[in-house]
Amino acid sequence: MKKHPTFKFIKHTKIWFIISLLVIALGIFGMINNKSQTGQALSLGIDFTGGSLMEFDFEAESVDRDALREVIEGVYPESVSQVTITHEDSYIVQLKELSQEQLTQVNTSVEAELGSFELLRFTTIGPKVGATLKRKAFVSLTIALVAIVLYIAYAFRKIPKRVSPWRFGFSAILALAHDILITLGIFALLGLEIDIYFITALLTIMGFSVHDTIVVFDRIRENLQRQKREQSFGDIADISLNQTLARSINTSISTLFPLLALYIWGAPSIQTFVFALIIGILVGTYSSIFIASPVLTIWQEAKRKRS
Repeated sequence: MKKHPTFKFIKHTKIWFIISLLVIALGIFGMINNKSQTGQALSLGIDFTGGSLMEFDFEAESVDRDALREVIEGVYPESVSQVTITHEDSYIVQLKELSQEQLTQVNTSVEAELGSFELLRFTTIGPKVGATLKRKAFVSLTIALVAIVLYIAYAFRKIPKRVSPWRFGFSAILALAHDILITLGIFALLGLEIDIYFITALLTIMGFSVHDTIVVFDRIRENLQRQKREQSFGDIADISLNQTLARSINTSISTLFPLLALYIWGAPSIQTFVFALIIGILVGTYSSIFIASPVLTIWQEAKRKRS
């Protein structure tokens, strides 16, 4: 095996773990704070809670958001959960499920109080449909995680017998859990809405992150075949990380450029989805380098010390 100048990633494992734990703890604090203030740790969209969504485009240049809430709640008390203003100066209102009669009353009152408008969207999702979507989202994430463990264990089945292929799979899953927790925490801190598109973003993030992790793990597998007696598993992990570092960073940067363009110039309706992808790719790149391989190394070194 050729000697490579290596940065000692594994030596600084505690630093990487502390950084991650601090970010995760901050996100959990945001969830707890949201729970105490709104009754929900995360801001769930109507996809999961059920309800109605209305988007108003007023002829007037400026309409007060609180005034819009008050007008709607004057017709339908305590119905509005959220009012947001898009970059195109339209107003998105999320509220309890409206009947057709209530929708007509709301439209009449809003026009009378705030002036003419165009109703760009009106969407209603029943609570049963929302509960079904929530369950299916959880099931899809669970199936994806299990499938990833099984695939990695199978793909690494020819690893030297001193290393269990299952350790590769579960280390990758811990890195994915890290990515999901941080992404959820950032959304909780910023009060961003969790909808079905967010679940799609999470599944995409998982695919990107595990792909990056597998590249590192595959290099570890190759280097284990040429491992010298004086080299520890941590040494092999360091060499492998240094060999794949440039590739991981270049792949992430080339992916982030189009996402940033979509976030800045794309339609407002997809900005939250794109933002989730941006966060996930940044965190996924970090975890594939600073979390997955150190976890695998700690696990493997612990086994070696016991034997």
